[in-house]
Amino acid sequence: MRILIVEDSEALRESLRAGLAREGFAVDAAGDGEAGARLARNNPYDVLVLDWMLPKLDGLGVLQALESLAERPRVLVLTARDRVEDRVRGLNAGADDYLVKPFAFEELLARVRALVRRRYAESSSSVEIGPLSVDVVARRATIASAVIDLTAREFALLEYLARRRGHTVTREEIEDHIYGVTKLPSSNAVDSAICILRAKLGPQGKDLIHTRRGQGYVLEERAP
Repeated sequence: MRILIVEDSEALRESLRAGLAREGFAVDAAGDGEAGARLARNNPYDVLVLDWMLPKLDGLGVLQALESLAERPRVLVLTARDRVEDRVRGLNAGADDYLVKPFAFEELLARVRALVRRRYAESSSSVEIGPLSVDVVARRATIASAVIDLTAREFALLEYLARRRGHTVTREEIEDHIYGVTKLPSSNAVDSAICILRAKLGPQGKDLIHTRRGQGYVLEERAP
């Protein structure tokens, strides 16, 4: 899953970037509203973590700049203002959630994960496809109850396919959602990653990831 952090405090911005990256997210960051709005308009983020008071363009301006997007990321607003009217203003402007500074990283992480579930219309932290179970909170995948040994990038790929289960996902969509702007993949990175993932799913799961020639990949269980 891919996240954009727009926060003018360099210390907080880098702390959140590092923390969310450790949790398996692809993370981009910007230090002012104009740069944040530009990134958000040009890349398909799942969640936008947005400071309300920003240089060049404030949080409200960023939200207004995204109004014309066909598919906007879920938005978590960060702010030092804790008055009810301030929270209402942010929510009415299009934010999905609101977190008052200072906050614990664990709470921000839980809220980000909840927004990802809402974006993909999930009600549970675990996605089940046949013998495959993908627990996005524990960051663990199992096949017939056996734990699959995955790298962070491999789990991110499996999670995205699981979120989109039953739908064809193009190589471009995979690249957009599991790589950040500073970590562009090689030309065959997605194909290689799919091949490795199939092998790690083993005999019971190797037939869950299907190739649709010229289109992309789909994760689903098919009747024998």
